[in-house]
Amino acid sequence: MRSKTTIEIYAYWDELRGHRDVPARGQIEPAHVRHILPDLFILEKTPRGEIRFRLAGTRICALFARELRGSRFDALWLGEQTTRIERIAGDVMAQKAPVVLTAAAIAGAADPLASELVLLPLKSPEGRVDRIIGALVPLSRPHWLGATPVNFLELGAMRRLDMDAAGVLLQNRPATSRPSHPRPAADTSLSGAIRRVLHLRVFEGGRRD
Repeated sequence: MRSKTTIEIYAYWDELRGHRDVPARGQIEPAHVRHILPDLFILEKTPRGEIRFRLAGTRICALFARELRGSRFDALWLGEQTTRIERIAGDVMAQKAPVVLTAAAIAGAADPLASELVLLPLKSPEGRVDRIIGALVPLSRPHWLGATPVNFLELGAMRRLDMDAAGVLLQNRPATSRPSHPRPAADTSLSGAIRRVLHLRVFEGGRRD
């Protein structure tokens, strides 16, 4: 992993899972990772087997110049890669195996922008591993970023993360602050918590928590 953001969200996910294979979605407290929320997303597998965005950070939406609520994850990718990327995301959930991807963000005539993604499996409130928390982070900031929307992503390398080996890497990760104040008693769902962290835009839809 090359991005501090992908390293940090992996570290947080790994801390939450403890000795289990996968943490639960309800364990996520957005305030603990508030400074990287704009680069985070949550995917869910629908009853029809499609993998769609449930939540998306503001920087991700700005990258594509559109809201991603309800859109298919594979729709962001080069046409001939859609089947492969859906299979990768499905395997992350089925095999409970986190992966890191490299991708080139293609925006018109601009030079391709090297980017990194991490996909981390999550359990839904019903106990099924049918969700993913992830990050999408450009690895540089060219002059056109923010002015020219990305048309699609072109998949590069994929690497399944060895969770034992990754622990060595995470020893030098940036410290993650933890708020000292207690959580409010009212509206303790993930969506409610994210609303209190203004860096992330929340798109409603799908099943209730």
